[in-house]
Amino acid sequence: MLKEAVAHYHQLLEDFDLAESSRLALDEGLEDAKLIFGGRRLSPYLRPHFVLESDWRRVVSICETVWSALQKVKDAAIGNDEMLNELGITDIEKDLVAIDPKYARVSPTARLDSFLTENSYSFVELNGESPAGIAYADSATEIFKSLPIMQKFSEKYDVQGFEGRPKMLDVLVRAYEEFLGHEPEKNPVIAIVDLKDLPTQQEFELFQNYFQTNGYTTFICSPDELEFDGKNLLYKEAVVDIVYKRLLVNEYLPIIESAPALLNAYRAGAVCLVNNFRSKIVHKKAIFAVLTNERYAHLFNEAELNAIQAHIPWTRKFREEKTINRNETIELVEWTRANKAKLVLKPNDDYGGHGIYIGWASTDEEWDKAINVALENGDYLVQERVQTSKEMFPMLDAVGNWQMIEQLVDLDPLLFNGVVGSAFTRLSSSELANVSSGGGMVPTFIIREKE
Repeated sequence: MLKEAVAHYHQLLEDFDLAESSRLALDEGLEDAKLIFGGRRLSPYLRPHFVLESDWRRVVSICETVWSALQKVKDAAIGNDEMLNELGITDIEKDLVAIDPKYARVSPTARLDSFLTENSYSFVELNGESPAGIAYADSATEIFKSLPIMQKFSEKYDVQGFEGRPKMLDVLVRAYEEFLGHEPEKNPVIAIVDLKDLPTQQEFELFQNYFQTNGYTTFICSPDELEFDGKNLLYKEAVVDIVYKRLLVNEYLPIIESAPALLNAYRAGAVCLVNNFRSKIVHKKAIFAVLTNERYAHLFNEAELNAIQAHIPWTRKFREEKTINRNETIELVEWTRANKAKLVLKPNDDYGGHGIYIGWASTDEEWDKAINVALENGDYLVQERVQTSKEMFPMLDAVGNWQMIEQLVDLDPLLFNGVVGSAFTRLSSSELANVSSGGGMVPTFIIREKE
C-alpha cells in the first residue's frame, strides 16, 4: 500500500498547475514560518514522508522499549565510574552528571534516528541531550497539510500529522512539578538557553511564541546573559524557573568559567534544567556499545534484550582489545581493518556528521588512515552497517524547479518522557542524513487508505 500511495502522490505531481500551486504555497509557508536553516529551505521537497499506520505502531513500541533500557543504563551509571568511563564521560562531565536534577527522567525530551525499510527497523544514533527539530516539524506539518497536492491526496488517504510543541511544554511543566515536589502556584517562567546567533534561532522563536500563547512567559537568552544571586537564576531581573536547555555541554564547557550562573543555579537546586546534564550519559554514542555488549545484558529484561538485538547495530568502543561479535572472539582493531565493507567509525561525542568515516565508501588506504585517526583520538566507536532506507523525492532547486532524486530517508521519532509523541524525517543525497551537512527535513505523516 505504501508504494501505491507514493506512486499516487507522484502521479498527482504530473498535473503542472497542481504542482506549481503547491510549490508556491510551500515557499510562502516556509518563508512565513521562518523555516530557513543557514539561509536555505529547510524542506526543499514537494512531498512529505509517509509511514503506514501499522508500521508506525511497531516503531512506537520498539522506541519505547529501547528507551526503557536507556533509563536503566542511566540508573546503573550514576556513581559507577567503570560504566561512566565505558560511556566516555570525562572528569568534568562526571561532576555535572553527579548533580541531582530533582526529577527522575534521564532525558525528558529525546530523538531516536532510525531507518525503516520493508523488512527491518534499525537505529543508528540518538540525541538525548538537546534534540532540535520539534518546532520546525510542527510548522512544516501545518504547511504541508495546506498544500493543494496534499488536499488532493487526502481525498484517497487518511493522513495524520504530529504536534510536538504541546508535548514539549508538557514535558517542561511535568519536570518542574517533580522538581518542586508539588504543583506550582503560578505558571513557571521559561528561558530557552543556547549560544547567540545560531541557525536554530528561528526554532527558539517558534517555541517562544507557542509557550507565551499558552500563558508561560518565555525568554530566549545565552548563558552569559544569566545571573545567579544565590537564590534565583535571573534574566534581566526576571526570575527563571525552568531552563529549556538547548545549549550542548560541549559548547558550555569552554565558557563555563565566564558564564557560571547556569551551573551555579543548577547545582544549588535553584532552577529546573531540561534536559539536565545527566542526559550526557545516554547522548554519548557509546550508549550503543553498552546496549549491545553482553557484559551489561543483566541490566535489561527479555523484551528490552530482544529489541536491542533486533534494532540496535552492534557497536564497540574502538580500541585495542578482544571482544565478541556474533559469538566469535575477535581482535577489534584488526577485525575492523578487515571488515570495512560493513563498518563505520564515528566519534563518541560529536554531531552534524563531523569525523565520521564510512568503511564501504572508503578505499583501503582511506580506511587505514581512518583507523589511525580513531586510535589517536581515543574516543571513537566502530559500528556495524544497518540496512538504510531510500526513496525517490521531488526535490526543489534554488530557483524552484524540481526533479525526482533518490534520498536517504532517516526517520526520527521524538520521545517525550519516554513516550513517542511526534516525528520528522531527514533526507539526504549522501550517506549522512543531517541538516548541518546539507540534508533537508520533511514532516512525517501516518497514512492509511480510506474505507
